[in-house]
Amino acid sequence: MQKTAFILMIISILSKFLGFARETFLSYFYGASSISDAYLISLTIPAVVFSFLGSGLATSYIPLISEILKEKGEKAATRFTNNLVNFIILISSFLVITVFIFTTPIVKLFASGFKEEALRIAVALSRITVFGIYFTALTYIFNSFLQLNGNFVIPALIGFPYNIVIIFSIILSSKLNNLLLLSIGSVIAIASQFLFVLPFSYKKGFRYDFILDFKDEYLKKVSILTLPVMLGTSVNQINVLIDRTIASGIIEGGISALNYANRLNGFIQDIVVSSLATVMYPLITKMAASNDEENFKKTLAENINLINLLIVPATVGLIIFSVPITRLVYGRGAFDERAVILTSGALLFYSLGMVGVGARNILSRAFYSMQDTKTPVINSIYAVIMNIILNIVLSRFMGISGIALATSISNLFCTGLLFIGLRKKIGPFGVKNVIITFFKISIASLIMGILAGFSYMKLLSFLGQNLSLLVSIIIGAFSYFLIIIFMKIEEVETLLSKARRRFL
Repeated sequence: MQKTAFILMIISILSKFLGFARETFLSYFYGASSISDAYLISLTIPAVVFSFLGSGLATSYIPLISEILKEKGEKAATRFTNNLVNFIILISSFLVITVFIFTTPIVKLFASGFKEEALRIAVALSRITVFGIYFTALTYIFNSFLQLNGNFVIPALIGFPYNIVIIFSIILSSKLNNLLLLSIGSVIAIASQFLFVLPFSYKKGFRYDFILDFKDEYLKKVSILTLPVMLGTSVNQINVLIDRTIASGIIEGGISALNYANRLNGFIQDIVVSSLATVMYPLITKMAASNDEENFKKTLAENINLINLLIVPATVGLIIFSVPITRLVYGRGAFDERAVILTSGALLFYSLGMVGVGARNILSRAFYSMQDTKTPVINSIYAVIMNIILNIVLSRFMGISGIALATSISNLFCTGLLFIGLRKKIGPFGVKNVIITFFKISIASLIMGILAGFSYMKLLSFLGQNLSLLVSIIIGAFSYFLIIIFMKIEEVETLLSKARRRFL
């Protein structure tokens, strides 16, 4: 599992650098402006409209298809997959027609603070991007199908065609002065993801057949399992809606600043958390199905510790270097100093919740693997209520940064609830060890932060901002690596032992 996760991390790092290139091109040509705000809202609407359904289906698909394979065999599993695919196409058609007809009121719902020009642009772009729902929906299912069949690499690679197409569409739209090319490019980019995974799904045995059986017992069961996840995801998307609605009324470019900061913050999350969680989920699902409680608990604790090993020092690094990192990544073209200050402030406060988001992803999948989709949803509802209240209060005093801080606090709150709920459900699963390991990692990270910050200040005068930042990060990473070796952390010692056996 660790070997596969490592490969996924490497792919994710490359994909995220390409994703950063995409965001850099957007910030270079459009900065933090009403145009970039309108474009991001046009991408958010189809994502919100479908993600609650797509992520719910993808989450419930893996444990359910595992059950079908075990009880009825591969033929029944293929039939169910086809039935689900056709059902999704039907639902997607309904969603596309609805959004296309009611685009203006939906855009107003997502960005109530938009002025007339920004609203007009957002409506025009959204009427095109909504057609990406079809391809997003199918990609969710085929990614899960490949992961269940042991292919984790191809789903991890879909970011490459997506980002490349988006970058070209941003450049073309600017050069040809045609904003509609932004939305056309986004639909083609989403379609490229689906076309990328489809041939590999066929290699793994999938064969399309037109089956649409609403009476299928497994379709009913997936609906029952999906509904709580859909509710939970829709609650999270309401969270996004509230964030962006408030941001649209605070300052022009506020939505863009939040997006740029969230992309930087999500870089670490996607590399570390997504890679481990993606590999872990099918594994613990099989453990749950076979009642292998001991390995189930051990795997959970190990993955939380592994995530903290990388997330905690990254959090410290983002807190210390939020401004120079933002300036290094985005600070050129139309992205002026005002945009740097807005984005770096949001980045700092987003980073405070990184640990919570990491553990939350692992703990939620533990519940899903046991076909308990209700508990994470209930906890998400509590967290979103807290986030909405904190958004309203903190944004008045801190502006855009207050929205980011509210998100971090609510994420940490939700993670705490999940820890408590999982312990009640399965008993002790090594939380004491997780806390001790977290404490050791935190000490190492603080020492790393002090050394990196001191190095940056000393090197700044003769190396310049960007080079000083890169050298300081290298010094911090090297010092952190040396410190954790002597901290007697079980996961670190296991990894070092494997490395010694492989190379020596």
